[in-house]
Formats: sequence, structure tokens, C-alpha cells
Amino acid sequence: MYKEKKIEIFQTEFLKKNTSPLFESVSAGFPSPATDYMENKLDLNEHLIKHPAATFIVKANGISMIEAGISSGDLLIVDRSVSPRNDNIVIASILGDLTVKKLQKKNQSFFLMSANKSYPSIEVKEEMECFIWGVVTYVIHKTII
Repeated sequence: MYKEKKIEIFQTEFLKKNTSPLFESVSAGFPSPATDYMENKLDLNEHLIKHPAATFIVKANGISMIEAGISSGDLLIVDRSVSPRNDNIVIASILGDLTVKKLQKKNQSFFLMSANKSYPSIEVKEEMECFIWGVVTYVIHKTII
């Protein structure tokens, strides 16, 4: 039987009224005086959330999606109003538990693919209690300091 750790779910009010200074660009080579390029304030809601009523933030737990750039502790912005497509990263409910996987259709079958060779992929069978809860639209990944 498939069992994955629970995923924490947050409403998008987490980002409400969160504005930060927006810089037009930042050099990845030689430094430049960034204050010359400062524009207006940046509202993360405008850039990350298209459908506020249908969007949630979930915290990833585990390393089954590490090769897709999703690490344990990352925040995933999930839009439940987006129709899932082949190769989307999705939050799926399997037997009542949520998991993050890549959705793939092969012939007439659907699979929830891990992005870590140590973890098996899951073939979605008709008798399984499985549905796509939402589509991951952004990953917020903390860099190691």
C-alpha cells in the first residue's frame, strides 16, 4: 500500500499585503549599483497567484521530487482551478493522502511519476481512490546559507 507523509496546506492569505522593493535586474556577473534600477513595490500575489480563491500553498515533505527541483520544506503554490495536463507537477490525493508527483499519460494509462530513482512511480488504476487535487504553478525554494 502506498503511504506518503502528510502535506501541510496554507491558504494564500499568507502572501496578503506582502510587498517588497522590486529591482529591474540584478547582475549575475560583475556587481552593479542596483539602486539605479529600483522600480515600484512588488506584490507577490500579482506574480504568483492568478486565481486567489482556488490557490493554496503546500509545504513539501520528503525527497521523492528532488530531481524536479522540489526539496523537503519547499513551498508549492497550487492552483486548483487549473486543468491538469500531461507532464504537470500535481498534488494528487491517493487513498485520502496528498502527494506531489508528475502526471504522465502513457497510451491509455495514467501515472504519478516520482522524480527520484529511489522512489517508485504509481500507476493510477480505476479501483484506486485517486484524484488530482491541484496543479503546482510555482515552487518557492530556500537556498542554503
